[in-house]
Amino acid sequence: MKLGMVFEGGANRTVFSCGVMDVFLEQNLMPDYFAGVSAGIAFGVSYLSGQKGRNLKILDQYMADERYMGMKFLFDKKKRAFYNTEFVFDEMPNKLLPFDYEGFARYFGQVKAVVTNIHTGKPEYIEVPRGKEMRDLLVASCSLPILFQPVRVGRRYYLDGGISDSIPFRHVIDAGCDKVIVVLTRERGYVKKTEHVTRLANRLYRNYPNVADALTSRAKRYNACMQELLELEKEGEVFVIAPESTYGVGRTETDTVKLRRLYDAGVEKAENEMQALRDYLNK
Repeated sequence: MKLGMVFEGGANRTVFSCGVMDVFLEQNLMPDYFAGVSAGIAFGVSYLSGQKGRNLKILDQYMADERYMGMKFLFDKKKRAFYNTEFVFDEMPNKLLPFDYEGFARYFGQVKAVVTNIHTGKPEYIEVPRGKEMRDLLVASCSLPILFQPVRVGRRYYLDGGISDSIPFRHVIDAGCDKVIVVLTRERGYVKKTEHVTRLANRLYRNYPNVADALTSRAKRYNACMQELLELEKEGEVFVIAPESTYGVGRTETDTVKLRRLYDAGVEKAENEMQALRDYLNK
């Protein structure tokens, strides 16, 4: 059996997934193939390195920290990103809350970060480096339009993977995984609507028409993807874990009480689903 896992993004809503990841670590449940989108990969590497509770510490200690994110960083000409990327992707993992690069290097499977090519508007699934050089790829996968600048990885520039493939279960199936666990950050059956900022994003990316088109069609594609996913779930082809509620937590939520509630919901959901998940894996 080749086990694949898919973790949707959702910025700070992904604390739900962090709770699921910690239960997976308790259960020694690890995939052969991991695909993460945006915060799904940014938090996912702590899971794959075996660092149970590290993401919870990020939630408790840093998400409300004024150094973590804010409009002041977006309007800073040197930073030009809503998240303080130097703090989040350098100072935290390398000094304040050390990331176990050796543990990550020992992980046996493949790890893909989903990013969107700004020229083609298409998703790319790039293997995550096993050292500090992973930084730019993780930032690129989290680089939401307007809130971030495109990030260079290799010779190309990328934006958030969720623009082009928010829930890459089809990619994981095509990679040869015969069992697939999908962890969502929205309720099962959530229907996405085109956001008001899409027109602004289209103007900002007018020199990149394929990205503009991807932004315009994103809601329609997401909803079709969700419908296909739930059909596969009914057929027993995939196993889906989703929150019952996001408790009003948004992408940039800083209320640690709300965030902890959503993390705890992830823990509870994973624990309650564990027997059904084991049954699915053993079929």
